[in-house]
Amino acid sequence: MDVAVIGAGAMGAATAWQLARRGVSVEVFEQFEPGHVRGASHGASRNFNVAYDEPGYLSWLREARALWRELERESATALLQVTGIVNHGGGRDLVRAALAIRAGGFGADLLDAREAGRRWPGIRFDGPVLHTPDAGRLDADAAVAALLSGAVAAGGHVHWRTRVDDLAVRDDDGVEFRAIGDAGERVVRARRVVVTAGAWTTRVLKSTDAAGVLPRLRVTQEQPAHFAPHDASTPWPGFNHLPAPDAAETMWFPAGIYGMLTPGEGVKAGWHAAGPEIDPDRRSFTPDPALTAALVRYAREWLPGVDPGAFTEVTCTYTSTPDARFVLERVGPVVIGAGFSGHGFKFTPVIGRILADAVGRD
Repeated sequence: MDVAVIGAGAMGAATAWQLARRGVSVEVFEQFEPGHVRGASHGASRNFNVAYDEPGYLSWLREARALWRELERESATALLQVTGIVNHGGGRDLVRAALAIRAGGFGADLLDAREAGRRWPGIRFDGPVLHTPDAGRLDADAAVAALLSGAVAAGGHVHWRTRVDDLAVRDDDGVEFRAIGDAGERVVRARRVVVTAGAWTTRVLKSTDAAGVLPRLRVTQEQPAHFAPHDASTPWPGFNHLPAPDAAETMWFPAGIYGMLTPGEGVKAGWHAAGPEIDPDRRSFTPDPALTAALVRYAREWLPGVDPGAFTEVTCTYTSTPDARFVLERVGPVVIGAGFSGHGFKFTPVIGRILADAVGRD
């Protein structure tokens, strides 16, 4: 085959979609079953947050929005809903952020806490509020399924329940590895390989020179929860709360917090990258009690629109780089996409385009 993609989460699916539509022979190898919950791409909701200061990210967001709409048309599936997102808390210069967002082609309004509370009574606001009306919510499960379906429709193939071991570079134009699945084991050869293995990236690359370009990838187990809203008619934007570290009311926070309404499940809220470091093959899937207690306290003090005692927790993995920058590299015939956790999902179709471009660069 031309290209083997290792990992069928969001980034691997998007890369396969981009490659297959270009007429490239591509096959995807995923160690788990469709829709599994062991990684970072499952669940029904992610914020499409446009509150970035950097022009490069904002350019990607403009491209991502267009590609999400293109995927919606192709798949006849609703993926991106515009709900707006509110950012508040003293941990960020919101005036500067608003200027950057507007310069980047998105709307940005600054509101006082009273006006924001009138519009969105389910949230108690911490100081001035940055509202980005063009932001919204993505359906993560549906997005991954649409990307993979699009790749298959264009000629790609997905191998489920197939683990990859012993990835080796044979020359500048060839790799091989063992693919171990339900039907047994075989050796796979390809001109290029794209490694989008999330929490398993370091393991997959360990025997290749490409491992040398990786920063330390920190894998943690995170645990957002869905809280039951008091009133189903209450409007819910997505939200991010980044408190000032010396503010008395919020200094107990273990991290910043994010959230959004997940239709049918409740109001999702979670600490950003606060979970314990783990081995992805030895996860307990058990939420940390202290983080649970802190999240319940947050809901009680800052989300008056939910019942803090009625919630359902979920767990997922974050794979993070030290500076939260994405790894987008090519070493010989090996292309790497890693370190997307915490803010990568919104960029998914753009990351797929970038990695597909890297495959085709000779």
